[in-house]
Amino acid sequence: MLRALAFGSLIAYLVLSVVAIDNDLTNCNCDDEGFWGIHSILECQKVSDFLIAVAYFSIPVELLYFVSCSNFPFKWVLLQFIAFIVLCGLTHLLNGWTYYRQHSFQLMLSLTIAKFLTALVSCATAITLLTLIPLLLKVKVRELFLRQNVFELDQEVGMMKKQKEASWHVRMLTREIRKSLDKHTILYTTLVELSKILDLQNCAVWMPNESRTEMNLTHELKTSSSNNYHLSLPINDPDVLEIRGSKGVRILRPESALGAASSRGSSESGAVAAIRMPMLQVSNFKGGTPELVDTCYAILVLVLPAANSRVWSYHEMQIVDVVADQVAVALSHAAVLEESQLMSEQLGEKNLALQQAKKNAMMASQARNSFQKVMSHGMRRPMHSILGLLSMFQEENMSFEQRIIVDTMVKIGHVLSTLINDVMEISTKDNGRFQLEMRPFGLHSMIKEASCLAKCLCMYKGFSFDFNVQISLPDQVIGDERRAFQVILYMVGYLLNVYNGQGTVIFRVSQESGIDGKDDKTLGVWRSSMPDEHYIKFDIGISEQSSQSDGSISAVNHASRRHISNEVKEGLSFSICKKLVQMMQGNIWISPNVIGVAQSMTLVLRFHTRPSFGRAIFAQGRSTEPVSNSQFRGLRVILADDDGVNRMVTKKLLEKLGCQVTSVSSGFECLIALTTAEKSFKIVLLDLHMPEMDGFEVALRIRKLCSQNWPSIIALTASAEEYVMERCLQVGMSGVIRKPILLQGMADELRRVL
Repeated sequence: MLRALAFGSLIAYLVLSVVAIDNDLTNCNCDDEGFWGIHSILECQKVSDFLIAVAYFSIPVELLYFVSCSNFPFKWVLLQFIAFIVLCGLTHLLNGWTYYRQHSFQLMLSLTIAKFLTALVSCATAITLLTLIPLLLKVKVRELFLRQNVFELDQEVGMMKKQKEASWHVRMLTREIRKSLDKHTILYTTLVELSKILDLQNCAVWMPNESRTEMNLTHELKTSSSNNYHLSLPINDPDVLEIRGSKGVRILRPESALGAASSRGSSESGAVAAIRMPMLQVSNFKGGTPELVDTCYAILVLVLPAANSRVWSYHEMQIVDVVADQVAVALSHAAVLEESQLMSEQLGEKNLALQQAKKNAMMASQARNSFQKVMSHGMRRPMHSILGLLSMFQEENMSFEQRIIVDTMVKIGHVLSTLINDVMEISTKDNGRFQLEMRPFGLHSMIKEASCLAKCLCMYKGFSFDFNVQISLPDQVIGDERRAFQVILYMVGYLLNVYNGQGTVIFRVSQESGIDGKDDKTLGVWRSSMPDEHYIKFDIGISEQSSQSDGSISAVNHASRRHISNEVKEGLSFSICKKLVQMMQGNIWISPNVIGVAQSMTLVLRFHTRPSFGRAIFAQGRSTEPVSNSQFRGLRVILADDDGVNRMVTKKLLEKLGCQVTSVSSGFECLIALTTAEKSFKIVLLDLHMPEMDGFEVALRIRKLCSQNWPSIIALTASAEEYVMERCLQVGMSGVIRKPILLQGMADELRRVL
């Protein structure tokens, strides 16, 4: 403003000078009265000097106030300006007193001094300005730099504000997205919030199908009823491939099929941007990181409105990039939660199935234990007692018929005992297999006993019986006598159940030498040429009478119909019997007649004649030595068995041998009897399966009590397992007697132990 005022004053002075020259003021008479007279000019100069003096005196006051209130770096320069201005004002003030009168000496001296000081200060100020100009230029440059820095700071502050605004939008959008873990809710919330923040015309999400061959439009902000654009695109579309293979936001071309399908060809659509969103699942983290596995990607497409020719800014693309990452994380969490819930449901179902299976297993175990308990207490123990009593009768003097009856009862009892043991062993094991008792026995005596029993059964059913045995059969063989006898009786019973009499049962036993007959190919699998092996063939058939009456024919037909009706039951029993025969390395088959009814059954078994299977230390074999009570007379024996009937029968057998028997019902009573007895016992018979304290525990305590002269301990058990025998040896037992306890077997074991 001061520059403008000075410039205006200069122009006014020039104008007045020109006007004065044009009017010939230079040649005018200055003494004349008028506006341009001397007196008027002097008055104007006087007034001007006073005004200039006032102005000069007011400026230093303002400068002094400025210097005192500010931190100006060049205060001494300002002081020079103040002195110069004051002196100029003083000069003009003194000059105002020189008009219209005679000048005094003091006035002229003061004016001269003031002008001299003014000139001196003016020169000093001019010289000072010459040194001040470079400093002022530096200040100017610094000011320019400061302005540039301020401008850049303004830009950074603006970017920070935009970033803060973007982060606020992202936080708000993330908060809205994470309110739900449902995939569809997350995507629809994303579309709505992005549309509000970026003012979009449309927003859509494309996802691959299950086979990953197409991209389907699954979520859209503004649905359209137009069917001109497909809702699916091939996975090998150029835009789809470019977006899936790159990171960040991509601006689609105007002719892009993905952009056209997302905007539905609307004329209000503007620039289109797209970005990929990885959809991670639990399976992506199994065996590697997400970068190393085949990741499934969805595509987020955003369409701007066409108004104002709006384009995508860096700030908007940054928001989209961050939001896409947040949506990908939310979708991954939703997928993991969904899979976790599915796995939890599956685990719940499996847990219920396991609980049900556990319940069924416990029920089956309880049923099996109950079954074994019933079989043991209700069938096996009574059968053992009967066999023990029958063994006592066998040693008595009886007639021939009585001995045949007793021997038959003993044989049948052994067969039933074997069946009971097999049933209990099969119920214990899940594989349905049991251990065979391979030991030497007399084949001729076994065939004789089987034929006698078969003859009795045939006579009871009304059949005649024919028996034919090859003379050259070996006598002493090694095999499972009881189970072979059991299979032969099954064959007889099977055929007798088919017919109702009026026929002859033919029992033939021969030795197989060639590879002929039925199923010889099957037999050839295990046949060998070893000299100690013999294949014995048991053939049982029914020969019908040649002249049959109508009643007999109807009986056969009725029998055949009954056979057909019982086919399932008999087929099941035959399959079980066949498994037993195959375990003995044999074979069995049925031969039907012309009407399809079973007419004969054939059994082929393999036996060894070489005694390769030596008798074990606890094997219960037959002894030809007669039973005598002279050897065991006065032998003190203590018997511990929890079953009263078996205890009584075993005591009778021992007394039959001449022993002095003390019987107790538990292991505790046995230990008390041993410690309180006046005379020591030579033999202790322990049942291995007593309640509260079993036979093994009792044997260990006996060894501790009687550390010097302990009695011989013999175990009583119905088990044939090898680990039972080994454990008996480990606890210090001297022998084992297998149930059923027979008089001859007990005598043999006592004789061996003593």
